[in-house]
Amino acid sequence: MAHLFIKDIQPGQPLTETYMVSQPVLRHTTKGDLYIAMFLSDKTGKANSRIWQASEALYQSIPSEGFVRIRGKSELYQGTLQIVINDVVVVSPETVSLSDYMPRTDKDIDQMFQQVKAIIATTQNPDLKRLTEAFLADEELMQKFCAAPAAMTMHHAYLGGLLEHTLNMLNVAQVLFPLYPKIQKDLVLAAIFLHDMAKTQELSYNIAFGYTDQGQLLGHIIQGSLLITQKADALTLDGTPVPQPILDSLLHIVVSHHGQYDFGSPKLPATPEAFMVNYIDNLDAKMNQTATLIENDLGDGGNWTSYQKSLETRLYRHRAMDTGQ
Repeated sequence: MAHLFIKDIQPGQPLTETYMVSQPVLRHTTKGDLYIAMFLSDKTGKANSRIWQASEALYQSIPSEGFVRIRGKSELYQGTLQIVINDVVVVSPETVSLSDYMPRTDKDIDQMFQQVKAIIATTQNPDLKRLTEAFLADEELMQKFCAAPAAMTMHHAYLGGLLEHTLNMLNVAQVLFPLYPKIQKDLVLAAIFLHDMAKTQELSYNIAFGYTDQGQLLGHIIQGSLLITQKADALTLDGTPVPQPILDSLLHIVVSHHGQYDFGSPKLPATPEAFMVNYIDNLDAKMNQTATLIENDLGDGGNWTSYQKSLETRLYRHRAMDTGQ
């Protein structure tokens, strides 16, 4: 029987299906009863799920990330799909088709990586060129870079998402450069290439998407700064150091690329290049996020998605102009 994908589940639908489970948490209701909150997901999306009248033993039997076959029912809770589980059985990963469960970019990963390398190859500054080439020469890191998601849920949350997001940003930057001739183009290109490189360390993505211990403790901004510093230190040992002002300017863009303190940036943008990377990053993230929500969020079943806290709005999904494409 064909797998019932998360995006195809309708409210009030009985379910007997296998899904990926992640982040199970044992909690108490207001009456003191135990219940389990967790996510069920496949390549099309993720749904909040609940097991009421749970037990400690049942909670201990559920993997922190893995696969379960559930029997239950879907419902709408505050405008968002939720799955209430009556029975759950742990399933071996060997018995499922991983291609149904791990969301993946629909673009060609090898082709995207070649495009990234071609853009980075246009770098003229010899110091930044050596630094970016040091990253490109790290085969293990580049394999992770091509496979990693760009985020857990917010945007480009699928295998190859980090590479896709990085390439999109590089392409946007090249369109903007002629409009702002005083911008230091090589600095922007290097920063875009490296700004989220440590997502390869912050996130785990073997079976389900999650955070590594180091990712939880440090976060990709600090991890990325350490990666860049380590590569720069290796160049220094080779007798080709990156001048400190260039390295400082690059690191500043990385630590400020979220643009706000409450978004996790330890510094605010203070150079034109830092502002450009911040805005391009936010633009591509928002375009991917809104497109994904409009396609997959059930909302009220009409022209509007459910309220999105991260965007502080609901999204209007009606196309005012049909181009016929």
